[in-house]
Amino acid sequence: MSKKEKSKKPARPLRILVAKVGLDGHDRGAKIIASALRDAGMEVIYTGLRQTPEMVVNTALQEDVDAIGVSILSGAHMTVFPRVFQFMKDKEMDDVLLTGGGIIPKDDMKKLRKLGVGELFPPGTPTSEIVQYISEWVAKHRSF
Repeated sequence: MSKKEKSKKPARPLRILVAKVGLDGHDRGAKIIASALRDAGMEVIYTGLRQTPEMVVNTALQEDVDAIGVSILSGAHMTVFPRVFQFMKDKEMDDVLLTGGGIIPKDDMKKLRKLGVGELFPPGTPTSEIVQYISEWVAKHRSF
């Protein structure tokens, strides 16, 4: 990252939506990530459990977020991420990052990245790495 990019401070805190989609009822990891993002100065909207992809995207649109982070442990990642991504495209949310994490095999991570999903983070990833990734992506792709 160049000096110009490093000195480029957003005019407002980054707004991040943290979501749990489907029947996955385990949200400890999502809450840890939400806390780390808040500690880094970001505004975090947490959807709570059992959201549909459409609900997540509609909330993201209403809240004018810079990024959506989906936490998934249920094994439904190859359904959930493409559906969220498609709803984002339908709503013309081309400058909003879709990222996330959970139990996702590396081969599936590669397939989702080819689709257009951002980085996906497995359990144990340092929260600082996630904060840095989101911050850098937003600085590069969003203008406000």
